[in-house]
Amino acid sequence: MRLNLYANPPSLVGPAIFCVFLLAAPPPALAVRKIVIKFASLAPEGTTWMNIMRRLDRDMRKGTKKAVRFRIYPGGVSGNEKDMVRKLRVGQLHAAGFTGVGLGEILPAVRLFELPFLFRNYKEVDAVHMELDSWFEAGFRSKGYVLLGWSEVGFAHFFSKNPIAGAGDLVRQKVWMWEGDPLARTYFETIGVHPIPLAVTDVLTSLQTGLINTVYISPLGAIALQWFTKVRYISPVPMVNVTGAIIIRKIQFERMMKGHQDLLLERTRARMRELRRLTRVENARAIEAMTKRGLKLSPPPLPKEMKALRQLSHEAQEIIAKKLIPADLLERAGRILEVLRAGRPSQ
Repeated sequence: MRLNLYANPPSLVGPAIFCVFLLAAPPPALAVRKIVIKFASLAPEGTTWMNIMRRLDRDMRKGTKKAVRFRIYPGGVSGNEKDMVRKLRVGQLHAAGFTGVGLGEILPAVRLFELPFLFRNYKEVDAVHMELDSWFEAGFRSKGYVLLGWSEVGFAHFFSKNPIAGAGDLVRQKVWMWEGDPLARTYFETIGVHPIPLAVTDVLTSLQTGLINTVYISPLGAIALQWFTKVRYISPVPMVNVTGAIIIRKIQFERMMKGHQDLLLERTRARMRELRRLTRVENARAIEAMTKRGLKLSPPPLPKEMKALRQLSHEAQEIIAKKLIPADLLERAGRILEVLRAGRPSQ
């Protein structure tokens, strides 16, 4: 007897065919989820910082077969760092590259890395990072973010239209302050300076009009933003190390497959190590390039001026720490630096 599947099919045929289709189609859970990370930064296109981000984007596209990629908004097109923090919180952005000002809006203790005259060289910066980074990683996670990697702007110098050899010279200048930065305000007020708060995007125009005549920034940053073209002097003594980092919303990070999460952490941290190395080299070259273009070094502070400036900075550190940084964290950093400067092995 021939079985006719088109007339009065047995009751098992329908379920059997349905099962064949189920087996032929891949389970939805196995489909690779496409992730686009909306990333913003103040760094202009073409700078070292943005070139590294483009490489990171290529790393992720290649390593995930285009499942994870960045959509990059450079040069402040997403607003200043406070704007970027707000957009992260509401989900308009997924990740961002910040300086300490933006990072401090989320986790104020990050400003430890930007305390004036706390660090004397990059070796000290690296030593404190090595010991305290796990604390900061946990801190960002508690705020709903994942710290992908530390970047760096570098040691900031004063760039001015008049020579600055000490605090006495500084108080007579029209000094810019990053708008809304509690650390900068406390520092300047402690040393007797009345700063003029402005957004970073308004600084170049304000130098041109004379609203301000003194700014603080890393040499590489001064070139990238063209601020050096509107001043005549650079201070030989760096004021502060300007930190930076890339963070991503934890909810966006957790949307990725575990393997893609691991790759993002690994590649970002590798690229940030590359960025820090390049930034340090290029900051040194930037000073040489600017002096060849006519920028002059201010006279170095006299020993008594330098001592007074460090003392004022120490007083500012104590005030700032009470507002922004847990006392025990600052003490840990101090012990690390003390051991390093004494040449003793760490305990």
